[in-house]
Amino acid sequence: MGAPADVNQRLRRLPKVDDVLREDAARRLLERAPRWAVVDAVRAEIEALRAQLLSPGAAAQPEPGAGGEAPRLDDAAVSRRVEALLRPSLRPVLNATGVVLHTNLGRAPLSERAIARIVEVARGYSNLEYRLDDGARGSRHSHVARLLAALTGSEAALVVNNNAAAVLLVLGGLAAGREVIVSRGELVEIGGSFRIPDVLRASGARLVEVGTTNRTHLRDYERAIGPDTALLLKVHRSNFAVVGFTAEVEVEELARLGASRGVPTAVDLGSGSLLPTTTLGLPAEPTVPQTVAAGADVVTFSGDKLLGGPQAGMILLRAGLLEALRTHPLLRALRPDKLTLAALEATLEAYRDGRAEAEVPAMAMLGAREATLRGRAEALSAKIGALAPALHRTLVPTRGAVGGGALPLAEPPSLAVALVHPRRGADELEARCRAADPPLAGRIEDGRLLLDVRTLTDRELDDAAAAFAGLDDGQ
Repeated sequence: MGAPADVNQRLRRLPKVDDVLREDAARRLLERAPRWAVVDAVRAEIEALRAQLLSPGAAAQPEPGAGGEAPRLDDAAVSRRVEALLRPSLRPVLNATGVVLHTNLGRAPLSERAIARIVEVARGYSNLEYRLDDGARGSRHSHVARLLAALTGSEAALVVNNNAAAVLLVLGGLAAGREVIVSRGELVEIGGSFRIPDVLRASGARLVEVGTTNRTHLRDYERAIGPDTALLLKVHRSNFAVVGFTAEVEVEELARLGASRGVPTAVDLGSGSLLPTTTLGLPAEPTVPQTVAAGADVVTFSGDKLLGGPQAGMILLRAGLLEALRTHPLLRALRPDKLTLAALEATLEAYRDGRAEAEVPAMAMLGAREATLRGRAEALSAKIGALAPALHRTLVPTRGAVGGGALPLAEPPSLAVALVHPRRGADELEARCRAADPPLAGRIEDGRLLLDVRTLTDRELDDAAAAFAGLDDGQ
């Protein structure tokens, strides 16, 4: 059944796109915005008018426009649509969740040194695969290999685009078609349903499970080693913990067993820290240098977690195993780009220079002390109060998280600004923060919006407060 006659008459009077584009408001928009965006915005507004006319009860509503003229579009609405169309999809977000390595928010923010290096390398050409000393073709992996070796004690290193890729390349290059022995308690699943058994199958290796979920002994590995064993794999449980009646084989024991039987030992550290986490007031975590020193033949870890650099997967290995990975076809598919390598090299330089805790944002956030957090929280509360006096603001102690699948039991103490509005609920405040420019991500607890200052920097406080500007005016 079609629309009523009077509605059809109204629909015929809807403005045409070409007519709207000739109007002064649209012409002004076209002076500062690309034509496609203005056209799309005009079409969307016309469709919104059409939907309004076709809605139930539309015939009883006053006709848009006056004196039978075609209804006019809302110029401000068209302009807002243009701005939305031109806004980048990937945008900066202010993190007030208290989760330092927040996967949904891009994990580790980069240091100023890393950002400057990216800009420098991106601006023109680089010696990515070009040896400046003799003019011959070089390797992109050489730019960070020496730094990684110096910082970790490894003999050789490769970098791929993330740690999952690192594990896949190690398994494919060293164990395809053969057996890999893993403790049942270490067959982990990380975010996105990524599972160690699935990676093993994708690499062409065959999984051999030993031990039980909570207890695995050295003798379990000893009994499982056979003529087709290619690798002993130990996976650090970085995103969960097993407590109670438990037992696992330490890296040093496993590496000693592997060496005695001629089988390499690989350790997937997951997050992978170069520095002792206890210096940041966090629980102890096996560091990369400790794992290399314990005798592991291969160690893999992430770049954008506890290291605080760009997304990347590091592979540290004995020199004798390098060729098998360097010549594997997967390496080309998994290799990092020049911008990743530039940021990674700059991040590693901060560790080399003893500046990581001061320069690398993730390290600075994790190590922030109570006095720093309190000063930041008080400043944020005052800035919000100046813009939205009706907001009730309270400084509350809270607990954050490391995030990124690292240190699952760690809950760093922090401070948050808790916000309550007399007429607006926490959900509305949170939605307002997400719609701000830049967006602000907080969390809701007990009917309050909490802004945890551990994951905000001092220079972000003005922008965070600006999310509430105009709130008392009904905006």
